[in-house]
Amino acid sequence: MKEAGFEFQIEKPDGDEAFPPSLPVDQVAKYLACQKAELFRPSLHDEVVVTADTVVILNDTILNKPVDRNHAIHMLQSLSGKTHTVMTGVCIISKERETSFDETTKVTFKALSLQEIEFYIDNYKPYDKAGSYGAQDWFGMVAIEKIEGSYFNVMGLPIHRVYQILHEQFDSL
Repeated sequence: MKEAGFEFQIEKPDGDEAFPPSLPVDQVAKYLACQKAELFRPSLHDEVVVTADTVVILNDTILNKPVDRNHAIHMLQSLSGKTHTVMTGVCIISKERETSFDETTKVTFKALSLQEIEFYIDNYKPYDKAGSYGAQDWFGMVAIEKIEGSYFNVMGLPIHRVYQILHEQFDSL
């Protein structure tokens, strides 16, 4: 956001990231982003709030944040040599307006060795990342063979769309 020219402050809502089990996987990211935005609604004044949530989807299964090292190893092994989907849901609200959208990007990993996976997990500790990886760090540089869609979406915020919506709908430039 800073590099896109916005002044902002970060606040983390005090809520969980639960979603109805019957919700289709391609709707989860936007649902969670909107749930986060609702937590800010009661205290809105003249600010604009942007919330987002990113999920990694492989074979119609959401790969959330890993709970421990073994879980992270298992996730990265399941992504190895395959193409998966990264979806980021975004909700932008003010007192007067609300809009939400999701962005989808396809990411293809090379076949990864267990040694590469363990090195990454032990040195970069990706426990706060959906799918157990960050495209912007070492893993992204060595594991990602191809991206179809927005690189910034894989990092967690499709800034090109956020910029456009803030500029056009919220006069925030």
